[in-house]
Amino acid sequence: MSAHAHDHAEDHHDDHGHHHKETFVTKYIFSQDHKMISKQYLVTGLFMGMIGIAMSILFRMQLAWPDHQFTIYEILLGKWGEDGVMDPSVYLALVTIHGTIMVFFVLTAGLSGTFSNLLIPLQIGARDMASGFLNMISYWLFFLSSIIMLMSLFVEAGPASAGWTIYPPLSALPQAIPGSGTGMTLWLVSMAIFIASSLLGSLNYIVTVLNLRTKGMSMTRLPLTIWAFFITAVIGVVSFPVLLSAALMLIMDRSFGTSFFLSDIYIAGEVLHNQGGSPVLFEHLFWFLGHPEVYIVILPAMGLVSEIMATNARKPIFGYRAMVASILAIAFLSTIVWGHHMFISGMNPFLGSVFTFTTLLIAIPSAVKSFNWITTLWRGNLQMNTAMLFSIGFVSTFITGGLTGIILGDSALDINVHDTYFVVAHFHLVMGVSALYGLFAGVYHWFPKMFEGKLLNKNLGYIHFWVTVIGAYGVFFPMHFIGMAGLPRRYYTNTNFPYFDDLTDVNVVITIFAIITAAAQLVFLYNFISSMFFGKVGPKNPWNSTTLEWTAEVKHIHGNWDGPIPHVYRWSYDYSKLNKDESDYVIPGQDYIPQHMPLQENEEELNH
Repeated sequence: MSAHAHDHAEDHHDDHGHHHKETFVTKYIFSQDHKMISKQYLVTGLFMGMIGIAMSILFRMQLAWPDHQFTIYEILLGKWGEDGVMDPSVYLALVTIHGTIMVFFVLTAGLSGTFSNLLIPLQIGARDMASGFLNMISYWLFFLSSIIMLMSLFVEAGPASAGWTIYPPLSALPQAIPGSGTGMTLWLVSMAIFIASSLLGSLNYIVTVLNLRTKGMSMTRLPLTIWAFFITAVIGVVSFPVLLSAALMLIMDRSFGTSFFLSDIYIAGEVLHNQGGSPVLFEHLFWFLGHPEVYIVILPAMGLVSEIMATNARKPIFGYRAMVASILAIAFLSTIVWGHHMFISGMNPFLGSVFTFTTLLIAIPSAVKSFNWITTLWRGNLQMNTAMLFSIGFVSTFITGGLTGIILGDSALDINVHDTYFVVAHFHLVMGVSALYGLFAGVYHWFPKMFEGKLLNKNLGYIHFWVTVIGAYGVFFPMHFIGMAGLPRRYYTNTNFPYFDDLTDVNVVITIFAIITAAAQLVFLYNFISSMFFGKVGPKNPWNSTTLEWTAEVKHIHGNWDGPIPHVYRWSYDYSKLNKDESDYVIPGQDYIPQHMPLQENEEELNH
């Protein structure tokens, strides 16, 4: 943006704070203010998360005690839980909807939707998003798709039950299983709307970062959060349309008699007319989104963690340029690895070796990030608040979960553990738990920015962290072993296989840990809701952070800054910076220099 255009934008916005009186509806419901929209995303995401966790507790109980009768099944599952026994088809439905909700509605919308919206305008120095209207439409499409997904739980034959990956022909033939009827149609409609929401949001984020940075905010001065959100949005724009095409073709196959994914099928003695389709085509289309999707989930968490770690270690982030380069490398590589989900689909072994190579390459930028986080902590003045603990927990689960990816990414080694609990353990640790820790870290850190200066209760935060971190490892660590023993995913009981009898105790342990971990989230929920109303109000910049969002008004106003937008004179990580003769900090007695502070006489500008 040229200086002239920039001044023009400034003038245009100056009268923004004083126009029409807002009503309840325009302020809290159909709001076009990015701060309110971020809260809408967060609350919706947390609500969906609670449902996703509740589902996982139900099917974990079934796995641990397959022969027991639980009244709770009858209460929650109705006709699928008669006499307290879980119907096998509803087990599949729970697994399917749990996966869909957690991946898309909690981790994609909850993380990107909340923090891209909250932080992009505030950290780059913009009055709001490029288009507040598109931003509002994006949230309401997400809300609508959430409602449709929840509605699918109440249809007569049950919700979608083909796994969150909905592979045809199981998902394409309504007569295959009860869950392939109306429930699957609703799932597809919900996902199509979700994709529209995601695309509108992503385009808005991209345009905002490219066009609305304040004076002096070059791309290399951006906080790593903004880099992460920006690249996440780019990956979303590239890959989500592919899932939309897969969903539309599946709708066509199901409702309009086409044969994109169907060929030579005999079902219940009936020969279907479909000829020439290929179910493997669906796998390619699904995973071409599905793999970038896991990076869409993890990159925002990485950005949040980088920012929180630098702030709470009171040190500049180690290797800023390498961190940006690794985000770009991950984005590029994420689009050429999708085949590692399909090593068992009968693909050419040579192609398998190509996908193995590209998959193992992704370990390089991931390792760069991990070492840089550890080095940022090294000899830092660590402030162990809850956000920092969750950030460190993130690095832990990202590394432990990522190591098993090296096994799964190898086309020969994958054959033994494909579709076992080893895979479940791997991706839950590396993208599920890690991304949730990033989400929690972000909420604890930026809660005062969302709720006008109020802080979350620190002691409840510590309880939440320690129970969650021990519980999550208690759930997913033993899963590696039952996976290596050969226990397949998505079986509602293993009692028919004497070979697996020794593993029942492990399943009981996992389920007990899962119930304890779920209970810890109630502590967080209580902390969140009570602090929203009665939280202790902290200082304007509670963590002594350098970035611009802490210079904005604590009280939410339209346009973020009451006066002119601050200009930027330095990068976003000037923590513990010493003056020229290294006798004291640049600003004596203050171990950080905000981005909007001009260079002092006694300091050298570092070239990052």
